[in-house]
Parts: sequence; C-alpha cells; structure tokens
Amino acid sequence: MTHSLAQPREMTLWRSHWAYIAVLLAILAAALVLPGPLVHLPDWAVLPLSDYVGRGLNWFARDAAIGEVKIADATRALAAIAETPILWLKMLLVDGWVEGAGFNKVHIAPPLSWLGVILVTALVAWRVSGRSLAILALAAGAYLVVFGLWVSAMITLASVLLCVVTGLALGLAMGIWAYRSPGAEAGLRAAMNIMQTVPIFSYLLPTLLLFGYGPSAALFATVVYALPPMVHATVLALRSVPSETLELARMTGCSRRQTLWKVELPVAMPQLAIGLNQVVMMTLNMVIIASMIGAGGLGYDVLRALRRLDFGAGFEAGMGIVALAVVLDRLTQAAARNQSTGRHRLWCRRDTVLALALLAVPTVLSLAVPALAAWPAGRTLTTAPFWNGAVSFINQTFYGPLEAMRTAMLLGVMNPFRDLLQSAPWSVVVLLLAVAAYALGGLRTAALVMLLILFIAVTGYWAAAMSSVYLTVLSVAIALAIGLPLGIWVAGHPRLHGPVQLALDTLQTLPTLVYLLPAVMLFRNGDFSALIAIASYAIAPAVRYGMAGMAHVPHERIEAGLMSGCTPWQTFRFISLPSALPTLILGINQTVMMALSMLVIAALVGTRELGQEVYTALARGQTGPGIVAGLCVACIALIADALLKSGAARAAGREGDVHV
Repeated sequence: MTHSLAQPREMTLWRSHWAYIAVLLAILAAALVLPGPLVHLPDWAVLPLSDYVGRGLNWFARDAAIGEVKIADATRALAAIAETPILWLKMLLVDGWVEGAGFNKVHIAPPLSWLGVILVTALVAWRVSGRSLAILALAAGAYLVVFGLWVSAMITLASVLLCVVTGLALGLAMGIWAYRSPGAEAGLRAAMNIMQTVPIFSYLLPTLLLFGYGPSAALFATVVYALPPMVHATVLALRSVPSETLELARMTGCSRRQTLWKVELPVAMPQLAIGLNQVVMMTLNMVIIASMIGAGGLGYDVLRALRRLDFGAGFEAGMGIVALAVVLDRLTQAAARNQSTGRHRLWCRRDTVLALALLAVPTVLSLAVPALAAWPAGRTLTTAPFWNGAVSFINQTFYGPLEAMRTAMLLGVMNPFRDLLQSAPWSVVVLLLAVAAYALGGLRTAALVMLLILFIAVTGYWAAAMSSVYLTVLSVAIALAIGLPLGIWVAGHPRLHGPVQLALDTLQTLPTLVYLLPAVMLFRNGDFSALIAIASYAIAPAVRYGMAGMAHVPHERIEAGLMSGCTPWQTFRFISLPSALPTLILGINQTVMMALSMLVIAALVGTRELGQEVYTALARGQTGPGIVAGLCVACIALIADALLKSGAARAAGREGDVHV
C-alpha cells in the first residue's frame, strides 16, 4: 500500500520540479528571443495615470462644487466639526479646562487624574473578564505613568475612542444596508476588499489634500482604514441569525425596524463584538501611522525616535503602544466572549457609582497634590540608555557575524532573486500568471488576474512592483518555513494550545512600527531589515493556520491509516497533510496579506519598492503617484488572493471537504 501511495506522489513531485525548471528556462530564453517591447514595456505604452489622478484630485479638492458650495469648503468644515470632540477629549484626558493663552493661561479644572483612569480601567477589566485582566490593566497603566508616556498615551487613546465610535456607527450602517440590498452588498464587498489591500500611507494622501494637516485629518483617514472589517462583520453577523428567529419575529407582528433592532442585532451581537475588536486594533495601528499628518501621541514618539536613531526611546514608546493595544484587545475580546456565552449584566449601578468616585476623588485631590494630575518628570524612569548601550554593545561585539549574515543573504539570495524578477519579460510574467489563474480558477479568475497585472505594467511601476514581489515572497517563505511546522507541531500537543494562542494574540496586537525597531537596531536600514520585520509580522497567521489545518483532519481518516499499518510519517504525509491542505493554503494567503501590509511600513527603513513610492509621494505631497502606487500594491494582493483562494477551493474539492 505504501508503495502504491508513494509512487504517484513522487512522480507528481518530480513533474512539479521539472515544471519549475521549465518555467525558469522559458523566462530566461524569452528574455533572449522576444522582441524588445515584449521584454521591457516601451515608454509609449505607459499611461500617465498618476498625472491624471493627481490632477483629478487637485481639481476635486480645490475647484469642484455642489451647487454653490465648494467641496474644499465642505471638507474643511467637516474637519473643523471633527476637531471639536477631539479637543474635548484632550481637555478631559490631557490638558484640563484652560482659559487664555501664553502668560495669561489660567487652569480652571485639571484633567482626569491618571490614577482615576487606571483604577476605572482595572474595574471595567475585572467586571468584564476577572482578576487577571484587571492586574494587566494596572500594570499597563503603571508603565505608561512611570515611564513618562501618559500624556502621549492619552492623546492616542482619545483618537482611538473617537475613531472606534465613528467607524462602528458607519460600519454598522453600511453593513445593514449591504445585508438588505444584494446589489449594494456586491459593490460594497468589492470596495471593502480593495480598501483592505490598499497600503496605509495611501489613505493619508487624499486626506491631507481634502482635510488638511492635523488631528481631524488623521481621524478621517483612520476611520476609512478601519471601516472594512466592521462592514464585513455586520453582514456576516446578520446572515448568521437563524431563520426560525426571523420567522418568529414576523409571526409576532414585528415591523422591519423592530425586527432589526430588537431581534437581529441582539442575536448577532457576539459576531458584532468580534468586528468591534478588529476595528479597535486596526484603528490603533492606523492612529500610529496617522501621527505623520498631525495625530501626535505615541506613534509620533516612535517616529521621532526612529528618525534620531534613538533606539531606547523608540523601544519605550513602542512598549507603550503595546501596553495600550494589549489592554484594549483583551477588553474587546472579553466583551465578545461574554456576548457569545450569554454572560450579560456584568456591570451594575453600584459599579457606575464606584467608577465615578474613582475618577472624581483623585481628580479633585490633584488640585492639592499635583502629582495626581501629572506624574513628576523627576520621578520618571527610563531604560533608554540601557537599550542604546545594549545595541551599541551588540553592534560592536557581534558586528562581524551580523554583517556576514546580512551580506550573505543580500548577495546570495535577495539581490539575485530581485534581479531575476526585474529582468523577467513582463509579457511572460503576465502569461504565466494568467495560465496559472485559468488552471486554478477558470476563465473569470484568469481575466481578473490579467487585468490586475496589466494595470501594474501600464502605470509604469513594474520595476517597483517586482521589488515588492521579491521582498514579499522571501518574507512569506521565511514566515511559512518557521510558522507552519511550528503550528503543525503545536497542534499535536494540546497542552500548548492555550499558551501559544495567547502568544499569537499578543503578537497580532503589536502595531507594525514595533516590528521595525529590533531589525533596525541589529541590521541598520535596508532590505534585510525590512525582510526581518516583514517575516516577523507575518509569522503569526502561519502558526495559527498550521494549528487550524491539523484540526480539520478527520479522526476517522487517521484511524483508518493507522489500522492499515501506516507509520506516523506516512499518516502525516498521505492523510493529514492532504486533508489540511485547503486550510494551509488559506494560511498562506493570510500570511501574504500580512506581509504586504507590513511591506509598506517597511518603507521607513529605506526599501526600494512600491511602499517607498507611496512614502516618498506622501513626503512630497504628490497625491497621484502615491495613490496609483498604492493601487499597484492592492493589485498584487488581489492577484495573490485570487490564486491562493482558487487553489484552496480546488484542494477542498479534491478532499471532498469545504474549508473555504
């Protein structure tokens, strides 16, 4: 039996190896025999789309009008309106009630005391989840205070609160509309999918043009970025409401509005809470990047430290972001878990009175004890000298091995692979991708992939796109080489599931900027640091899907294999791995998406790809090139998504199981 199983598989493996070699030889041969225009796209075939987009947006922002009202006046008015709640929250959490300016500034009332905010957060955590989360909230708050990060953290928290409330309301409304209108749902789903693949920096460019520079502009950019997960979660949540529940509501005479607010939304609340968690984390991630256009807070502290190469200060501010992110993530996860398990009314009137007292008493006492309003600067701690010294020590002591590793990787793997992709004829790449898409998903998938790849070619960003592909492929390969085997191994050890899931949840709460710090500390700016940061960021979904893939393997198949005399390796190779393959392919897809989202952030360390094009356009205020380059990143993501999801569907079809 083993021989009969192994022989076809080995033949298929050899055929796939020969196919890869044939593809490589075809690309190299095509570069020699194809005419010039099919090797390198001629200049006349490149469309000045960036110029068109830039001019169109400039016209829209400056000259377009609805009746007698200019769009520019409307957007600036919206920015002014949005600035009001931002100022109120900053007054409540940071500045206090102040009248006058300069030497005439008079403090009427202090801001909420840091002690009161921390105690109320711990109380909420205790009531929602228990003692462990309350202790975590106390520790996170103490870190922010003692390390002098409280003011920056409150500025970030104010932005997060406003963005989450706005994104939640808009996402819920759009999701309900999509749920009730099939035509609107198809259009919104396509728009949300594109929005989720557009790089973060691309959202900043039109925001600057329409709303100007400042916290209100950052608010709009963040809400737009965090909107898609809430829309998707709302549609999925409402569709999950049992038909029997809806039928009962109709039989009792509920109107359409009553059915929505009193039946559908309450029943869908557990999944809506999961969407809220995603909005919170995406908002926090975007708020950090939005510090480039005036959001301030902890994100600005990290960016300033990166620019000054002050790794210690950057690390401290980064850990402040982590502290804030972990607490918010655990609170929203606990709320979602309570909704799904039916735990309600955890908060009572007595808790409200206690929370108000915890806020009021330290705030009033801060009038007599200023340390309760703002922790004295002379009593703050800092580990920046230690981390800066550690980085200097590592670089001085291990400079040789680290530089040898970096040089070997660059010269032996990264640069040759990048040169190979950039020298490959564009026509051959388009044809190969179209053939692969047709083989995996049919004519529609092939047409979609061809249109997307042709868009990249005719916009003039082909070389930058190939650089993006080279960094993404290598990063994903590293993440998968580490993550999938680790996830598969952990799946076989149930005792490790809880700790590993906790570690993965923590990794996915870390904002993207945090991953850049250690890479830059050890390997300086450049592609290798970007590779390390991208692979580190993308490893979590690889581990998670490795575990999930093994969970999809039916126990009956494993028992049948063991009863037929298969060894553990044969059972894994011929039974477990094929059964888990659809889920593993989806894990590869998610890893690619995570890598592409981090790729653009890695432009901060000096890469030369589409992310750098977007970042440079942002720095120069060039809206057209930034948006078009961002759309090219989205095209790469959509191509990978179409190919991998089609592959997962085919694998699931062969296994007779639905994984997608």
